[in-house]
Amino acid sequence: MQETLGRVCKGCLVEKKEKMKVGICELCKRGDVILNRHHLVPKQKKGKNKLDNFIDTCIPCSKQIHALFTNKELKREYNSLETLKSSKKIRKWIKWVRKKNPIDIRYSGKGGFHK
Repeated sequence: MQETLGRVCKGCLVEKKEKMKVGICELCKRGDVILNRHHLVPKQKKGKNKLDNFIDTCIPCSKQIHALFTNKELKREYNSLETLKSSKKIRKWIKWVRKKNPIDIRYSGKGGFHK
């Protein structure tokens, strides 16, 4: 029987980590980070699982996008990489996160990051 962590079995977690993609975040441009497929139009707002609806972001950038904007705002106003980068909030975030080593960033769970 596999040991579990809450509802996720350790074996599944290890397997998932081995399949994670590492590369350059399309938003902050930091390299050698674990990438997350961010839906430009959220699935909850009928966003499709198609390549033109994805950008590869690091996990901190993905979490920050969702902390700053509602799904409705993402669908209506920030549905492309260019419109996301045009946001003053995102530009401020990128300036901050680019100075950080990816290993040093911890997510507080309340829409904030700290070192």
